[in-house]
Amino acid sequence: MYKVAPLSGSFMLTSMVGFMVSAIYVFPRSLAWGFTLGIFFTIMFVASIISMTYAPIEAELAVDKRRKNKSEMLETIETEKKKQTRILRK
Repeated sequence: MYKVAPLSGSFMLTSMVGFMVSAIYVFPRSLAWGFTLGIFFTIMFVASIISMTYAPIEAELAVDKRRKNKSEMLETIETEKKKQTRILRK
């Protein structure tokens, strides 16, 4: 059996929006490009559904934890910058 990587929700959203743009905007102007992009975004959507169904929960939680840690680190840096700005103003 294959190992399935966890994909983010934005990956699925990108596939849906990309398919809609290809079907509504690109396909009427260029059949070849519209069809190609439609297939591409459909494959992305199928991959996100497979990931949602079969990906291990632990790996997805680890990805979320990394994002949370990164956002906390950025908040800490912003807080330190604000403190330094206040000290320089005094």
